[in-house]
Amino acid sequence: MLKFVNTDVVFQEIPDEVTLAINLAGCPCHCPGCHSPYLWADEGTPLTTSAIDNMIAHNRNITCVALMGGDAEPSMVEQLARHIRSTHPGLKAAWYSGRTILPPSINHRNFDYIKIGPYLKHLGPLRSKLTNQRLYRISGGKMHDITSRFWK
Repeated sequence: MLKFVNTDVVFQEIPDEVTLAINLAGCPCHCPGCHSPYLWADEGTPLTTSAIDNMIAHNRNITCVALMGGDAEPSMVEQLARHIRSTHPGLKAAWYSGRTILPPSINHRNFDYIKIGPYLKHLGPLRSKLTNQRLYRISGGKMHDITSRFWK
């Protein structure tokens, strides 16, 4: 079961969105230089659909929910994204994955945004033009790379 450690409303993770970022525990990626190594541990509160519904109810001005991590259980991340989009049709669903590619079982059409790529200190985060990380907007069933939106 996925667990979350904390949440925050953020404005920089997804361009043009007011995003409820849910930080997921148990990250198996362990990127050197990770800004959130506390998320490596398997601890926190179970992330259920009712927990997400409660978070959304308490954050009425958001436009997007981002699941930050969850690489240990990608199918559960996808299930939660489907729940967000079906139960809260006005909200977008995003996934920040530290993997270099999506697992073949994941249908990217269940998301509005997907970020992939481990953090590599020498290449920097999304705001660096050298970054290996990519943010995609899912539209018309296709993944459109919008990483350059961070380079302004």
